[in-house]
Amino acid sequence: MNSPRGFFAIGIENGKTIPNLGTLWRSANIFGAQFIFTIGQRYKNQCTDTLKTPRHIPLFHFKDVLDLIDHLPNACPLVGLELDERATSISSYKHPQRACYLLGAEDNGLTKLARERCHALVQLPGECSLNVAVAGSIVMFDRESKLCKNL
Repeated sequence: MNSPRGFFAIGIENGKTIPNLGTLWRSANIFGAQFIFTIGQRYKNQCTDTLKTPRHIPLFHFKDVLDLIDHLPNACPLVGLELDERATSISSYKHPQRACYLLGAEDNGLTKLARERCHALVQLPGECSLNVAVAGSIVMFDRESKLCKNL
C-alpha cells in the first residue's frame, strides 16, 4: 500500500482466542503495520498462516498496559478502540501520523486502566462489539484510506 511517512502498530489487550490474533497479525502485515503486540496473551504460530507473517512483521508481548506505555515509541499516541460515550466516531476521527492502536477482547473490551491511559478513544459504528480481528482490520483500512488521501 502507498502509505505516508509515519508508522503504526496494533495490538490486543487480554485477547481471548489465538485465531483472532493470527487474523489481526495477517491483516496488520497487509495494511503495513510496523509491529503488533499483545498484552496478557501469548501467540503460537498457526498452520493457517499462508503468508508466513512472522517473517515480515514482529509481535511483541507486554505484561500490562503500563508496560506497553513504557515502551511506546517517542511521540506515539495510544489510541483505544472502544464502545465508550467519550469515544470519537471513526467516521470523523483524524488518525495521527504515528499511532499505536489498542483493541480489547470482545467479551470485556479494554480495561478501565487502558481506557484511562489512552490518548484518544475511537468507536466503530454499532451498539455491539465486533470480532477483534474485524475491528482491527476496519481501523487499519480507515487509517490507510484517510492518510493516503493527504499524500
